[in-house]
Amino acid sequence: MYDIKTFNAIAPVGLARFNEENFTINKTEAPAGIILRSEKLHDYAFPASVLAVARAGAGTNNVPVKQCTEEGIVVFNTPGANANAVKELVIACLLLSVRPILKGSNWVQTLTGADTEEQAEAQKKQFAGTELEGKKLGVIGLGAIGAMVANDAYRLGMEVTGFDPFVSVDTAWSISRRVKRAQSMEEVLKTCDFITVHVPLSENTHHLIGKEQLKQMKKNAVLLNFARGELVETQAVIEALAQGEISNFVTDFADERLLHNDKILVLPHLGASTEEAEVNCAKMAARTLKKFLETGNIKRSVNFPTVEMAFNSPFRFTIIHRNVPNMLGQISTGIANLEINIDTMINRSRDDYAYTIVDIAETDEEKINAAAEKIQAAENIIRVRTIKNTEAVSY
Repeated sequence: MYDIKTFNAIAPVGLARFNEENFTINKTEAPAGIILRSEKLHDYAFPASVLAVARAGAGTNNVPVKQCTEEGIVVFNTPGANANAVKELVIACLLLSVRPILKGSNWVQTLTGADTEEQAEAQKKQFAGTELEGKKLGVIGLGAIGAMVANDAYRLGMEVTGFDPFVSVDTAWSISRRVKRAQSMEEVLKTCDFITVHVPLSENTHHLIGKEQLKQMKKNAVLLNFARGELVETQAVIEALAQGEISNFVTDFADERLLHNDKILVLPHLGASTEEAEVNCAKMAARTLKKFLETGNIKRSVNFPTVEMAFNSPFRFTIIHRNVPNMLGQISTGIANLEINIDTMINRSRDDYAYTIVDIAETDEEKINAAAEKIQAAENIIRVRTIKNTEAVSY
């Protein structure tokens, strides 16, 4: 029986995937898994029982990923589950950036008298804008969201240029062939009228758009950031707007310094805040966490490699260890010395850590537990699990 601890309001349809035969929700102080949305876990004391954390969203900056890795806790996210919600908001804000729709709507509310319609008609020219058709959009980051933005912007009649040196094969297939691929970010900055950023936050992407990048942009350019606030250097944007180096900034991150500026549109982090996105993220997070706990298979982890193997043997060992030479020999020898036959074995590594799954043709639980203890005691081993095949597991 696995207990799942939840933070934040997780959509019930997602939690329903944890069947009552194998799971409980928030019933103990020793959970096997955690599922959360925005709760910050950097000061959270993880119980030794925690095997995995599933973030119902794409970003994991609220989870201490490095600490989890060192403790053998697998961290999952849900890439793409909220992509459509963010894409729709970005498209809406592209439209808002060229048409003063909000200002016009607010102004109409100030009208009084029986001739309201005539007043609105007479003054509407002050809210005239421009059109997106024919304008150039630069998309930095062609992941799930960036690819969708690029495709839909093209359908609106924009000329779209994308830049992502690490675009995946799956994403490449999903991007319209009419989206031009830039060879450098500088090319996007210098040639596009609108630039939208869709990359994950890391040490390499922190302040990806700063003073130097802003100076390369067109003076009439509009910058949009719906990915992570720290990707853009806030003070640099404020100064660039004041000096006329760019035209407008639109963001989903309410930094106090950005408020009360006519050239900045700030939203209250609405990107993934739709009913559909919350449900999709909850379902994907629950499904991934459930599969890992019951089979040991890893998919969509941000700190360990993808490792999946059909579970056909009576028992399975899953082993998190450091990525050093001779670990597989050490593991297999330890099992063989206890006269346990290995059915199948798979190993994958990611940076300094690795994950190994060993299926064993043995039903004697005493021998199995002894083997697990022997492996756990070995050098460079971080965590060993023994999983019993419950058969007919469905996802």
